Amino acid sequence: MKKVRLEIVGLSYSQTQSGAYALVLGESAGTRRLPIIIGGFEAQAIAIELEKMSPSRPLTHDLFKAFAETFDIKVSEVLIYNLVEGIFYAKLLCNDGTRDVEIDARTSDAIALAVRFNCPIFTHEFILKSAGIVLDDDTNAPPPAEVEMAEPKEKAIEEPKKSSLEGYKEKSTEELKNLLQTALDDEQYEMASKIRDELNQRKKS
Repeated sequence: MKKVRLEIVGLSYSQTQSGAYALVLGESAGTRRLPIIIGGFEAQAIAIELEKMSPSRPLTHDLFKAFAETFDIKVSEVLIYNLVEGIFYAKLLCNDGTRDVEIDARTSDAIALAVRFNCPIFTHEFILKSAGIVLDDDTNAPPPAEVEMAEPKEKAIEEPKKSSLEGYKEKSTEELKNLLQTALDDEQYEMASKIRDELNQRKKS
């Protein structure tokens, strides 16, 4: 069965599920996008690894990676292999040096591990045909409102209030750096990401 390689295109608040996040995977050699709705914890786990942040204590996915590496287990590939009634199914392709093993996993967890093991993400052509969308342009736009729930809803973190995000622009760079460290210490990774974006924007200007 033909496999298609995917890349992480974007991660944003879901327009359809309160407290959930929209993870958008893009076809590496094409324009199709595969939107998946995931829980807040998994979104944080993916975001902090993409942002190269260092949590004060290991998250569950970091623990899994450390455990696997201790016993010489490698995750070589993540495959999103099925889509049934709006739910995506994924598996980890692992190797311990002597044998290959497939481990079933939720798609959100599988991708959180993929970014940690720096391994490729694949899906089958029939999944992209049935659930993929083609954007009008090649931007990192969030998925449309009609995207269906693709993962069971998890306990979600609260969305930061817009006013609090706008307030960052009024603070000095030194104040933002202190807030960034506090957010990291308190494991408020989505908030830390917003503060880092503001700091990076100031460096460019």
